Amino acid sequence: MRETIIQFGEGGFLRSFADMFVHQMREQGLYGGSVVVVQPIEKGLVSVLNEQNGVYHQFLRGIENGEVVESCTRVTSISRGVNPYTEYEEYLLLADNPDMRIIISNTTEAGIEYLGTESLHDRPPKSFPAKLTALLYRRFEAGLSGFIILACELIDSNADLLKQYVVQYAKLWELPPEFLRWLEEENHFCNTLVDRICTGYPADEKEALTERLGCVDSLMNTAEIFHLWVIEGDFEKEFPLQRAGVNVIWTDDAAPYKKRKVRILNGAHTAMVLGARLYGLDTVRECVGDELVGGFLRRAMFEEIIPVLGGREEDIAFAKAVWERFANPFVNHRLLSIALNSVSKFRTRVLPTILEYYEKQKKLPACLTLSLAALICFYHTEEANDVPEVMEFMKTADVGAVLAREDYWGSDLSFMKEVVERMVSCIESEGMEYAYREEWGLA
Repeated sequence: MRETIIQFGEGGFLRSFADMFVHQMREQGLYGGSVVVVQPIEKGLVSVLNEQNGVYHQFLRGIENGEVVESCTRVTSISRGVNPYTEYEEYLLLADNPDMRIIISNTTEAGIEYLGTESLHDRPPKSFPAKLTALLYRRFEAGLSGFIILACELIDSNADLLKQYVVQYAKLWELPPEFLRWLEEENHFCNTLVDRICTGYPADEKEALTERLGCVDSLMNTAEIFHLWVIEGDFEKEFPLQRAGVNVIWTDDAAPYKKRKVRILNGAHTAMVLGARLYGLDTVRECVGDELVGGFLRRAMFEEIIPVLGGREEDIAFAKAVWERFANPFVNHRLLSIALNSVSKFRTRVLPTILEYYEKQKKLPACLTLSLAALICFYHTEEANDVPEVMEFMKTADVGAVLAREDYWGSDLSFMKEVVERMVSCIESEGMEYAYREEWGLA
């Protein structure tokens, strides 16, 4: 297969999203390229991907126009995977291929970071932006044209921030001015918004689905039917997503779409998940059906998040659709999978709403503030899963120290100390169920 796309990230989301779309374009004869997947962190699934020759089965399930819809696709758009931690030269060789034109990334909110401690000679540099800088510099040295770079991380202006860090690494490493000029003139860093709930490997249905497939697939993947990809720019001629039937919006400004989606869908997820897990639930669907957690979620969405956004009809309609998506009978979206890297997720998905609500109402939003207290308590458990430095600090730090970490939250949250301390104490002494009722005045 002719390789045209470099993809940073081999997890379930991109395999249910971009890789699926490339497969659709290929099946319709609209696109002749394939994807090379790069494992962005040391532990990952590239070895399994290569064992299966890049092939896996994608299940899409949900309610569409009132009807139950379910499909299974044998996805063949990935040619191979590369692990830069064990085959760094093979990784750099990707830049030498003139057919390569598109870079796609989803390295989670924590992935786009500037460390400033890495070297061009590291094999590989630790952070994703540093790895990308090394790859782009190799491309420049080869005298080849640049890339269309589609950043899919759920942070504001994701590609702009990625480009900023690439420039910082180029300056840190004292790369020539010509490279910076090439970076600016030959590459297109496109901010994007992605939307599809991916529920990942269906462990609970493994035996039944394996029998249905007639083969063992260690990478079989599940997701909802709904999808949306908003991309700043217009490269439909090179990357004919719309022609293939993908719900893509090429636009000059993704910000309005992104803010609504991140605040309502992702914000509701992140605000709900840790408290619900402390309460004893396992999946999003259980949360929607639970009297306490479902009530918490509705109040957070319709009384705290949407009013901050302006309370427009389109926001309310989007929130109602999100509620139905959360209730999808096929979606067993595990809370622990959403809980990964919750500190960085909370900063981008929930905290802006808290701060804007406080600024407008001169008081803290009860549900979203309780979710911050639940986050602090959750990080005291063995189920927390984040980068080691965050895990170590959150495990033992008191509430005041946590709230004062400007590097975690983007600002000092000490003004919330009294309320959050009370909530944390309530959760730890009386349990999450009591905390839900107490904070709503229902105890």
